Amino acid sequence: MGLDQYAYIADKAGQQNEWYENSVWNEVTREYENHINSKPQEIAYWRKHPNLQGWMEQLWMEKGGVAPETDPTFNGVELELTWDDLDRLEQDVQHKRLPQTRGCFFGDDSDDYYRERDLEFIKTAKAEVFLGRRVFYNSSW
Repeated sequence: MGLDQYAYIADKAGQQNEWYENSVWNEVTREYENHINSKPQEIAYWRKHPNLQGWMEQLWMEKGGVAPETDPTFNGVELELTWDDLDRLEQDVQHKRLPQTRGCFFGDDSDDYYRERDLEFIKTAKAEVFLGRRVFYNSSW
């Protein structure tokens, strides 16, 4: 168990959940298949980057985020990232301003370890937003 974090491109909010809910595991290819929906394109993955999780949770709260009744935490919550959000994240990563965040299964501070990967993600995500695509963050722990 632990904190897994993802960023992906999707045509609409909720597409990630729709894709997996309507997919069937293919034993031959060892992959999920879905002939109804298109799979969102993953552009970043982090394992136990707690301060990024804290930053995303703060952003979600600023945007009026309300946790689902079944899980009152920022866990499994899809968050759309705009150009301005990504620009702010870039500044915070570059200036080492991600909030110190702790949580069950989150691991230790990994900002230095992930810094270059964070900046590469931001660069990729900004390019996608510039092209009119939608970028989302989600996590599970």
